[in-house]
Amino acid sequence: MTIQRRRSDEEAAVRERAAETLAGAGIVLTADERTQIEVAEFGLGQPAETGLQLVTYVNTDRYCAKELVLFPGQTCPEHLHPPFDGGPGKEETFRVRQGIVYLYVPGKPTPDPVARPYRPDHYTVWHEIVLHPGEQYTIPPMTKHWFHAPDGAVVSEFSTHSRDEYDVFTDPLIVRVP
Repeated sequence: MTIQRRRSDEEAAVRERAAETLAGAGIVLTADERTQIEVAEFGLGQPAETGLQLVTYVNTDRYCAKELVLFPGQTCPEHLHPPFDGGPGKEETFRVRQGIVYLYVPGKPTPDPVARPYRPDHYTVWHEIVLHPGEQYTIPPMTKHWFHAPDGAVVSEFSTHSRDEYDVFTDPLIVRVP
């Protein structure tokens, strides 16, 4: 089996696992949406530690809606959404549907944070916000943030127009190409 075929099979398995996780949270996907689940591993080669899975329902010039799936232990690495096309950058609201999410934003650092990310020297904001199912938090443009789900989570994201390829990551090794 070729390396490319093995990766393709692995990505298909991850997509299926993400679809099953979403179904477990009561979120129904169409057959097309299941095949379009994006597997973001950020180029670090450690998807079990640094990665997430996304379903984008809509992304117009005015708004965007997505589902984010974090498998147990996954972290979406620290980043911010810069201005683009004359706009201020992406503003996003995370609403937890299943699991507990530890969101890190600027502010007073939490003395003993739950998350222990891969490559921790590339994380600079440590104010921990704990989000349970039904809770939400809005992140303004140009605000560094990252999040972690020790036991896995499903998060709905509502935002202004999304251009993930413009995200600025603290870790210089991260590659984000949707």
